[in-house]
Amino acid sequence: MAVGKEIRGKIKSFENTKKITKAMEMVSASKMRKAQDRMRHARPYADKIRNITANLSQANPEYKSAYMRAGGNAKVSGFIVVTTDKGLCGGLNTNVLRAVTNKIRDLQVAGSQSQAVAIGNKGFTFLNRIGAKVVSHVTQLGDAPVLEKLIGPVKVMLDAFVEGKVDAVYLCYTKFINTMKQEPVIEQLLPLSAERLQQTAAEKAQYGWDYLYEPDAPTVINDLLTRYIEALVYQAVAENMASEQSARMVAMKAATDNAGNLIAELKLVYNKTRQAAITKELSEIVGGAAAISG
Repeated sequence: MAVGKEIRGKIKSFENTKKITKAMEMVSASKMRKAQDRMRHARPYADKIRNITANLSQANPEYKSAYMRAGGNAKVSGFIVVTTDKGLCGGLNTNVLRAVTNKIRDLQVAGSQSQAVAIGNKGFTFLNRIGAKVVSHVTQLGDAPVLEKLIGPVKVMLDAFVEGKVDAVYLCYTKFINTMKQEPVIEQLLPLSAERLQQTAAEKAQYGWDYLYEPDAPTVINDLLTRYIEALVYQAVAENMASEQSARMVAMKAATDNAGNLIAELKLVYNKTRQAAITKELSEIVGGAAAISG
């Protein structure tokens, strides 16, 4: 039975694929828990330093950092695009890169050029493919982000903002909501987003914010804003990694289930084919016996 042999080969192939996807699902589940813990531990620090920085922008100190001023007149927008290094994670990268592409297109219509920093191999490859200007990049971050590897490439974009070569800097990543849901996010990193300023202004009207600087305002504010940038970039990468492992686990589970369904269907086809072949052979035997006896 040539047909039966071919079906058995397909069944064997799908069973091997199912074993691989099941193993990847289990690995992703293990990594997902660690990534989620890392992300949740980083969130309180990132939120607190973001709020303090927003409060400083309303405190009107004698010194105003370049990070808190509007950009120059270069009509250039910068993007820090965070994606994964590997695939097999569903539409995770596709969704955030589609959002980045739409944002770049809208800015081009408004007469603004764009340049980008790519964190992750998928984003770096995509930006090069569409002809975007990539000023720096970092890939192969592993399962745990290291702050020292992130700050170097990002500093290229921050220096361009301080020098007035870039008007605004946007941070693009995938935010972790839960295991089944992750959302692409594009938020303004520099200057401080208007939404945060308005929210802080409302709080200031109730409580008021005053700061004493030691040793002086420039040293404190510059150090704080540097930590602010580092915290937000690190948090974005941590969120993206948690989203990656969750999306990969879900994708591999779906692949495992699909492989199981295909195996069941092929086994049914194989059994029907085998039964038809046996029935045909029995009919031939009976027919031959009847001819001999006749």
